[in-house]
Amino acid sequence: MELKELTPTEFRSFQHVIYEMSGIRIPDTKRTLLSNRVRKRLKAGGFDDFQSYFEHLGSAIGSSELTGLLNAVTTNETYFFRTEKHFEWFSSEFINEVVSQARRGARSRSLRIWSAACSTGEEPYSIAICLAENRLRLRDWKLEIVATDISEDALQSARQGIYKERAFQSLDEKRRRRHFAKRKDEPLWQIKPNLRELVSFQRHNLMEPLPVSPFDCIFIRNVLIYFDQQSKRRVVENLIRAMADGGYLVVGPSEGIYDMLRDLTKHSTYLYQK
Repeated sequence: MELKELTPTEFRSFQHVIYEMSGIRIPDTKRTLLSNRVRKRLKAGGFDDFQSYFEHLGSAIGSSELTGLLNAVTTNETYFFRTEKHFEWFSSEFINEVVSQARRGARSRSLRIWSAACSTGEEPYSIAICLAENRLRLRDWKLEIVATDISEDALQSARQGIYKERAFQSLDEKRRRRHFAKRKDEPLWQIKPNLRELVSFQRHNLMEPLPVSPFDCIFIRNVLIYFDQQSKRRVVENLIRAMADGGYLVVGPSEGIYDMLRDLTKHSTYLYQK
């Protein structure tokens, strides 16, 4: 039997379970898109129809497939140095500020950065490149980049750090050859070990607090557009709680959370400080 599209009832069932798991609200206008994503999971698991797949998700042995469903729903194409001005600020003004503070004895020689919803790693590795290109000024500093995502498949890809040509659309050839190694006989490039060592990857749901030491800068971009207002507020509370005093929050242009950041100092449309 050919499966064309989720029925309205089936769609609402999948909407609900995805929201309960992740806080992501799939709009009613996305029934065809969700049908296509779920259909791929059916074929991968050998299920006959949408209903049998949904029943499996709720079974004792179906919990691992819930992660697979989220992986399918949250897949988002990205690339290195997406929205380049964010990284220009980080590499210049931000690094200038923390280095100056350290020289005055106003802070320790350490930096903690969080790339929230890091997908397949392009964002945290872009941050790592910025740090590497400032290595003389950051000599003897303790540098940590924590990169998180709800998708274990995306994280596995990020840990490997292997990318196709389309990931480099905002990266010039000189920079690519400096920080990536060409894979032999393949049109693929792998991030160099010195940059991979700067980044630690872990699975995390933005709806939950991240119980670690505070961060000097948090990047949260191109993800909250999928959350409803209630979920966004919960995520923003978790983000602000994770910021160090004086730390910065870098947000994407379409997150829809600007009215939730009033407790922070606004420096620009994308930059806020605690």
